[in-house]
Amino acid sequence: MAAPKKGRGPAVGQGRPGRALALILIAMVALAGGMFLSGHTTPRLGIDLAGGTSITLEAQNQPGKPNAINQTNMDTAVGIIERRVNGLGVSEAEVQTQGNKNIIVNIPKGTNSKQAQEQVGTTAQLYFRPVLTVQASGPEAPKPSDSASPSASGTPKPGESAQGEDKATDGDKPQGEEATGSEATPSASATTQGRAVTGALTKDDPTPGASDKPKAPESPEASPPADPATAKLQEEFTKLDCTDPKQRTDAGKNAKPTDSIVACGSNVPGSYEKYILGPAEVSGADVDDAKGAIDQQSGEWIVSMEFTSAGAKKFQTITGRLAQQQPPMNQFAIVLDGEVVSAPSVRQALSKNAQISGSFDQQSAEDLGNILSYGALPLTFKEVSVTTVTAALGSEQLQAGLIAGAIGLALVIIYLVVYYRGLAFIALLSLLVSGILTYTIMALLGPAIGFALNLPAVCGAIVAIGITADSFIVYFERIRDEIREGRTLRPAIERAWPRARRTILVSDFVSFLAAAVLFIVTVGKVQGFAFTLGLTTLLDVVVVFLFTKPLMTLMGRTKFFSKGGPWSGLDPKRLGAQPPLRRSRRVNAPTEPKEA
Repeated sequence: MAAPKKGRGPAVGQGRPGRALALILIAMVALAGGMFLSGHTTPRLGIDLAGGTSITLEAQNQPGKPNAINQTNMDTAVGIIERRVNGLGVSEAEVQTQGNKNIIVNIPKGTNSKQAQEQVGTTAQLYFRPVLTVQASGPEAPKPSDSASPSASGTPKPGESAQGEDKATDGDKPQGEEATGSEATPSASATTQGRAVTGALTKDDPTPGASDKPKAPESPEASPPADPATAKLQEEFTKLDCTDPKQRTDAGKNAKPTDSIVACGSNVPGSYEKYILGPAEVSGADVDDAKGAIDQQSGEWIVSMEFTSAGAKKFQTITGRLAQQQPPMNQFAIVLDGEVVSAPSVRQALSKNAQISGSFDQQSAEDLGNILSYGALPLTFKEVSVTTVTAALGSEQLQAGLIAGAIGLALVIIYLVVYYRGLAFIALLSLLVSGILTYTIMALLGPAIGFALNLPAVCGAIVAIGITADSFIVYFERIRDEIREGRTLRPAIERAWPRARRTILVSDFVSFLAAAVLFIVTVGKVQGFAFTLGLTTLLDVVVVFLFTKPLMTLMGRTKFFSKGGPWSGLDPKRLGAQPPLRRSRRVNAPTEPKEA
């Protein structure tokens, strides 16, 4: 007689739950250790929780460019503003578009946030313009007719003191700022307006000579700018008072690059100069890179510039021409938002690399380098509003979010205890493990990728409590279904797992897909919600597979659960279990006929 076939025993293949539990325990210890060793024991908080500044910028129509405000230019502006703010070392700054014309800049409270706020408002295009006339501006400043005019007595000899030239030409201006190139070349530098720019001479660069330099005009009126509106421009220059904040702000704004303009600048805090500037010859888009650095030879702070290929040709042309001029017409003005941020003089033709040096400190050098690097915006913006969020308000919002999370967690615990009784112990331990993993990962993601926990992210974590609890409920119900069919606990645990696993994976996949789509198509704070939801969904899969299932297997071997007591949550009588299926089949099975 053939041996009876062995049924596919449901208790077979229970695995080694201890290995899975050890693996997740090691992961928890490693994450917690990394969190404490890095010194970041709490997640970074966003602007709505930690406080900070929110700035709204509105794009302005530009003369001659009726269609300049479009999605492409807005996206370009967002990228440049973001790089500019982050270039100052501001962490977690948030820059996003709102509607068709507005850009929202959120700067969390922290290092350099005030400095970033000042530069965010300076968002116009950047141009390099030749200086035609410069004069001190203020109530006591002399009029153009009786002001000190540039000297026409000749050109400085090689090695002549720059300070001596300055005293003869711009006695009211501070001295001592000079720019040098990246290669050692002999150069003398005039420091009108305090700063000068020089660089490495190339083979074809024109070398300035005394015989080639034209005589300087005797007064500003003697050298009117080559512009059809010369008289009008001179009148604007005469009336301009740069000590008036409104005049200082409005001068030179919204002018076309091809126009000559009047503009204001400040070389020393509290004192102002006014300029007549020629048409722009180099734009900020031609600057490839610029940064503040310490000159290795002098030990002073400088600003080094590097131009693009096209920009290098333009810069070589303008500096080659300016190097032939007398002060102040040997200067070029770096104009941002209609304001002269620097006006170095030129003593030699430059090409790809140049350096501006002088009376810089670290902040002024880094500021100018940052402006040169990220100042070329395709649009002009107006600062519409500046809102400050206090840390006190953020802490109230965080406290409210935590209270809401605690209430939600308490309701889930009550439901689990009342309905699942002993199984609630496994669910609560799983929730605890999920919470530890979520917290440590968020704390580590702050310094790693700049993740900031904002209020929507807290909401995402609260929603994740329900998603995680749902996975436990699916598995518990599958086990109870197997017990209702007459199976004992240990086989029921193993037979229920494949069916519950499919349901859990499908459910979590849908949640993760929704979070991913939400993260991609949204901006700003909503992304925090989507990121947290996606992270906790992935952790739910990890916890269920590596903790809940192995722990359930181990608990099924204990007397408390295996006997199916009333408080275990697995009582066959309370579940309405049917008689064992195998026993009923043996009773009804036909007997084999005896052999004769």
